[in-house]
Amino acid sequence: MKSKKVSIKNIADELKISISTVSFILNGKAQEMHISNELSQKVLEYAKLIDYKPNHVAQSLRTGKSRNLVFMMEDISNNFFSKVARIFEDMIFSKGYKVIFCSNANDDKKSKELINFFKLNQVDGFIIVPSPGLQNTIEELLNENIPVVLLDRFFEELKCSSIVVDNHRAALEATLHLVKNQFKNIGFITTISEQTQMKDRLSGYETAIIESGLQPNVLRVPYDGIFDGSAQKLIKNFLEQPSGLDAVFFATNYLAQSGLEVFDNGWRNKLGIIAYDDNEMFKISDISITAVSQPVYEICVKLMEIIFELLDNNNADHNDQRLVLQTKLIIRESSMTK
Repeated sequence: MKSKKVSIKNIADELKISISTVSFILNGKAQEMHISNELSQKVLEYAKLIDYKPNHVAQSLRTGKSRNLVFMMEDISNNFFSKVARIFEDMIFSKGYKVIFCSNANDDKKSKELINFFKLNQVDGFIIVPSPGLQNTIEELLNENIPVVLLDRFFEELKCSSIVVDNHRAALEATLHLVKNQFKNIGFITTISEQTQMKDRLSGYETAIIESGLQPNVLRVPYDGIFDGSAQKLIKNFLEQPSGLDAVFFATNYLAQSGLEVFDNGWRNKLGIIAYDDNEMFKISDISITAVSQPVYEICVKLMEIIFELLDNNNADHNDQRLVLQTKLIIRESSMTK
């Protein structure tokens, strides 16, 4: 026969104290409510003895808090996002929260379905790397007073907290590094995108090239091409163009990985190469790859600060912070003068 689940009422009845006292102790609020250490210890020991398991659904309904957050990324398998996920998970766990990770593949339909599903399950808030057409859906969350922080990109017209890096400056400095090392025909490989982070990386590259008296040379790859194999063909054709590229700057680490798949040793020896976002494989490549590195730990710290500020004070005055962090150029063999 299935045993009956133990409730906090059972604990209160057995120890002849109030249900609210038991609840405060089990939820870590004994000191705040001036409950003695002796009584707290007695309740905790008895709860352990009878194998008490809290009813999280009931707690959520009673308090209006599930203590669960959703972290929606473009692709959790991507090196940058997986690093963020690993660090953030540890940080949020230490605060008594759990985080649910999911990937939206930069697809609006999938993003909206996931958001609606988790909203129905009453999560406390969202951290979102938004797909291109998600502005109205995010605005609906904000109108319902659900805390939201955007990461990596944002919508110019939307009043919503966000954390990004200075993509324009990072791309400008990386391109100028190639110019300084005597590269004259520098190609830029990016995705077909109107999202803020990609536009800023392109504008940083173009500014550096024009200010250096050189000619921009840009390849725009469809996002889906990274996964269906067509990106490699486009990159190969781009490298073989008659203009004769002597350097290439990849706007993302997954584009760099696609490019490295089509590079033979001849290309790697003669081309200057920089990738946006560092990757462990870039350090151990036969020719190590120079990369723009985002401040992953700082990003996680700032995410924590903003999401908890919104959880504690969720109103319009707190929902329009736009933090811009700085990157670092990790210089390796691939961008040195040939």
